[in-house]
Amino acid sequence: MADYPASRTALFIDGLNFHATSRALGFDVDHKRFLRQFASQGSILRAFYYTRTIEEQEGSSVRPLIDGLAYNGVTVVTKPTKEFVEANGRRKVKYRMAVDLAVDAMELADQVDQIVLVSGDGNLRALVQAVQRRGVRVTVISTLATQPAMVADELRRQADVFIDLVDLRQKIGRIVLAPRVRPSVRNPAVNELSDNCTES
Repeated sequence: MADYPASRTALFIDGLNFHATSRALGFDVDHKRFLRQFASQGSILRAFYYTRTIEEQEGSSVRPLIDGLAYNGVTVVTKPTKEFVEANGRRKVKYRMAVDLAVDAMELADQVDQIVLVSGDGNLRALVQAVQRRGVRVTVISTLATQPAMVADELRRQADVFIDLVDLRQKIGRIVLAPRVRPSVRNPAVNELSDNCTES
């Protein structure tokens, strides 16, 4: 974990990329634990989470997630997706959040010491370069542990610090509690026998 004592941090999370990366690594993120992890490194000045519009995610658990993020002070930015058909007939969904993220990051660049970018999108390399020229350190969080890697090589190399999400699994993964086992109903006759079979 990058450790910049008392640093003022802005956190930018590409929600769909983050979700896809954690799922590819086989775990779900506890976003509250994730935010707490970075709050312990300094002051989180602002935090943004970019995702598709809620209407496009019907039937998913996105509403509780968005409500939970907002409750914890995260600004949620939603973008509609565009669906198109490729020449080979395959349907593909285009989701662009890079422009919104870049505008928000540049507006905050003069107020922070560090930007934490949770994405593997190579289109964000130019943004990383721009804020670095203003003296801002950039930490990129994604992974090399999948095949293919979820992080673009050019983005990873441009970052001041790269953190592989797989290394954060124990710190930010959702804790699944073991189901409570109902006590079995015991036969009264057996109970009586058992109670009487104690050593004297």
